[in-house]
Amino acid sequence: MVSVLTQQAGAIAQERYPGVPNVSGDEGIISEAVSGKDPVYFGKTGLTLDQFRGLGSSFACALHMHQPTVPAGENGALICNLEHMFNNQGDGDNHNAGVFAWCYQRMGEFVPQLVDSGCSPRIMLDYSGNLLWGLVQMGRDDVLDKLKLITNNDQYSGGVEWLGTMWSHAVAPSTPIPDLKLQMQAWQQYFASIFGMDALKRVRGFSPPEMHLPNHPDTLYEYIKALKECGYQWLMVQEHSVERPDGSGIPQDDKYLPNRLVARNSRGETVSITALIKTQGSDTKLVAQMQPYHEAKGRGQQQLGTQMVPSLVTQIADGENGGVMMNEFPRDYPPVWEQIRDAGGQGTLGLNGTEYLEAIAAMGISEEEFPECQAVGQAKIWQRVDPASTTPEKVEAAIAELKSTDHQFHMDGASWTNDLSWVKGYDNVLEPMNELSVKFHQKYDRLVAEDPSVTQRQDYQEALLYLMLVETSCFRYWGQGTWTDYARELYRRGAALLD
Repeated sequence: MVSVLTQQAGAIAQERYPGVPNVSGDEGIISEAVSGKDPVYFGKTGLTLDQFRGLGSSFACALHMHQPTVPAGENGALICNLEHMFNNQGDGDNHNAGVFAWCYQRMGEFVPQLVDSGCSPRIMLDYSGNLLWGLVQMGRDDVLDKLKLITNNDQYSGGVEWLGTMWSHAVAPSTPIPDLKLQMQAWQQYFASIFGMDALKRVRGFSPPEMHLPNHPDTLYEYIKALKECGYQWLMVQEHSVERPDGSGIPQDDKYLPNRLVARNSRGETVSITALIKTQGSDTKLVAQMQPYHEAKGRGQQQLGTQMVPSLVTQIADGENGGVMMNEFPRDYPPVWEQIRDAGGQGTLGLNGTEYLEAIAAMGISEEEFPECQAVGQAKIWQRVDPASTTPEKVEAAIAELKSTDHQFHMDGASWTNDLSWVKGYDNVLEPMNELSVKFHQKYDRLVAEDPSVTQRQDYQEALLYLMLVETSCFRYWGQGTWTDYARELYRRGAALLD
């Protein structure tokens, strides 16, 4: 076995076994690393409490990056879709492969240039585990080294916040519940293997693939519970995926404040987490052209609890998809920070999510003072089921009644692509995915409970890898055909390992 861990340095190997990303086996040290509660940005980025109190508004931008892993290499080897694009330049938009690769590294160029010119840029980064592994597979140290620079160099790291996500870009509502935490932990471990444990300690926010929020009471409860167990302190959600407890929509002004997302399961248990609400749909043009900054300039302070705080305009977009993001973002991102610099840091500032929340905490405002929200559609359930005496049977009966009488009601969750379903029409992917999950847990759950070191074994890591890959959303997003064929092949290999 390859050496797993250098305890003194807090290092985690990128591979234990050739060709297999190191996605499990260090759960203990990872859990300890992400359990910290002390501020990791506020007080270290130059932002003072007095300055924060005096701001009228702020904005936070995130870039989402993803490339799936596909069985399309030589002899069906697992490769990154980016590599497949490079290898097949004449197909579709594969000619953009080089531009995509530059998009994955360019924040490592923009941030140092801006900081060195006296600016204080901010950006949040969400890279799937597939993509990070793919960059390692391809030997793209040019990309990874630039990302390491802005992640680990104290001169630049204060302006860059990494967001956790699911390792293989699995959308939560159609991911088997037992696999939610496995996906989250796998991303944390692989991220730490590339960027180090100190960088992982600063990952406090979570970016759900496709901004998808499950709305079934039990699924959402387990999802939030897993996030909390993995050390996450806040979650980004899409504005139309949440509602007030009475079923009304979120008031417009409240979308620019932190909310408290409460999940109640069918047994009456509750768990909550801070939610930052992403507004304005999913148009990548908005972030590419830095619309959040311009929107924030038109906003002012708002009341949160008993105090006034600057509003926060939160946006996320694909960081590489589309001509506007590829070509206009490099033009429009730098001038914003130059304008803020020239204004002396007054009025409107760019802040990352954790920095904003830590500043609010420094004001003495607690999460209990945040306005409460829940997943959209749940009010209809709790209007039929008394939360004080709820049971799984009562909840399922209410859901069945609602589905038969209310054509707008569903338990598919909500995402930034609400014109697509991640469930309907994909039985040929979802059924094998669920079967593989059952096989995996039947084989390993008892073994891991008896001996946690089982998660370091090669057979476990390979089986977990294929389980996560089958759960990749791309195999449904792109419709029937090549992508569902990929999913079936990944299932076949995973099932063979488990059998």
